Amino acid sequence: MKVRDQSPARTIVVARASQELHAGAGAQAMAVPPAALARDDPQRNFRFFDNRQKYLLFVHTCSEKWVVASRVVLELANVHPRPPALRVFDAGVGDGTVMLRVLRAMHDRFPHTPFYVVGKEISLEDVRLALQKMSDRFFEHPATVLVFTNLAYADAPWLAVKSLSAASSLVWHEVPLAGDSAYRFEQQITDLVPFLSQNWKAGVSPKTGNPVYERPVVLVLYREDHKFLLDPIIPRPGGTMANYDLVIASQPYRARASLEFKAKRVVAPLARAIGPGGRLIGIHSRGHDPGMEIIYKVWPGDNPFVHDRHQILKAVKQELGPAGRSLNFNAYADNRSLFRYEMHTLPTEISEQSIGTSTLFAAWNAATYVAQIEDDRLAQVVADGRYFEPTRAVLREHGGLWFLDESYVISRRRQ
Repeated sequence: MKVRDQSPARTIVVARASQELHAGAGAQAMAVPPAALARDDPQRNFRFFDNRQKYLLFVHTCSEKWVVASRVVLELANVHPRPPALRVFDAGVGDGTVMLRVLRAMHDRFPHTPFYVVGKEISLEDVRLALQKMSDRFFEHPATVLVFTNLAYADAPWLAVKSLSAASSLVWHEVPLAGDSAYRFEQQITDLVPFLSQNWKAGVSPKTGNPVYERPVVLVLYREDHKFLLDPIIPRPGGTMANYDLVIASQPYRARASLEFKAKRVVAPLARAIGPGGRLIGIHSRGHDPGMEIIYKVWPGDNPFVHDRHQILKAVKQELGPAGRSLNFNAYADNRSLFRYEMHTLPTEISEQSIGTSTLFAAWNAATYVAQIEDDRLAQVVADGRYFEPTRAVLREHGGLWFLDESYVISRRRQ
C-alpha cells in the first residue's frame, strides 16, 4: 500500500491501477436489447449515456429533477434517524439537482443532526456538476460527510470492493475542507477537477455493453473544523456499514434492461443496504404520456417501458428470499405512486400560428431521452426530418409536453 499525503487532502492508492474493467459497475448500467446488429455494438449503446448535450438539455428544459426531489422529500416524514447520523444513499447522483434539493429539505427537518451522504455516479461530468452545487450545503449544514463513488451497486453502499483486482486499484481520496465560507469550500472543490479527470474514468464492457469504471474511486469530503464531531461517521478504507435511513433510486436502470438485471443487479443490493426503519424509494419512467405519443408516431409499436413497479417489486422479493422477510414492499395505488413532470414552455411558444424550432427540438430531445432511444436510431430520423411534424402535432394537441414517472417504496421494519 502506498500513501500520499496531500495537504489538506489525503489520497490512499492501493497498489497500481488495474486495467481490468469491473463488469458490475455503472450507475446507468444497461442490458443490450434484441435489435439490429448495428445497435448491438456496445460502444454505440454506451454513447446514449455519454451524450452530454442530450442529457443537459433535458435537465434544463424539464422539471423532472424538481418533481422527483419533491417526491423523495415526502419520505423524510417517515425517516427516524438513529445516532450518530442520518444516513442517505443516492443510487445515481446525475447532475446533483435531486441530491441538492433533498439535502436542503433534510436540513430544514433535521437542522442539528449530522448527515452521512453517499452518492454513486460513474460519469465524470456528472460528478463535476454535482460537486459544484455542494459548497452551500457545507456552509448551511456543517455537520455533513459527503461521499462520491463510482463503485457498483453491490459495493457502493458499503464503500468496499469485492473484486480482488478492482480492490488493488482502489483510490480513496479524503478532503477536509478548510475555512468556514461557501466561497472557500467552492474553491477547494474546484481544485478537485484535476484529480477527478485523472481518476474518474469510465469505459464500456465489450462483453455486456455496461458502462464500467477503469479505476474504483471513493471521494470523501467534510469540514475540517467539524472533524472531531464527525469522526464516528467519516468512512475509512476497508469498508463501512450501510444501514441507510433513506435510499434514493431515481432512474437507476435502463428501461429496456431485463427484469432479472433490474432486480438482481440494482434494486436487491440497495434493499440490503436499508437500515432498521429505513426506506428505499424507487422511481422510473412509466410512459403512457404525450412524450410517448411522439415516439409511437415515429417508431410505431416501440415500448421501452417493459416492466412496471409491481413486476419489479415481485422480482426483488424473489431475489432477496429469506433476507426480504424484514422488508415491506409498497407499490401503492396509482394516485400515490404516479406523478407528472413537464417541459418548461411559455404560453406564447405553443400556438396554432407557430411553434419555434428551439421548442420543437427541446420537445423531441426530451421525448427521445425519456424513451432512451440510442443515437444510431436517431440519426436517420433527424437527417430526414421525420420527427418534425409528429412533435409539432403532439405539442399542439396537449398545449405542451409532459411525462409520467412511477414510484415504489421498500421499507425495513424498525427494531
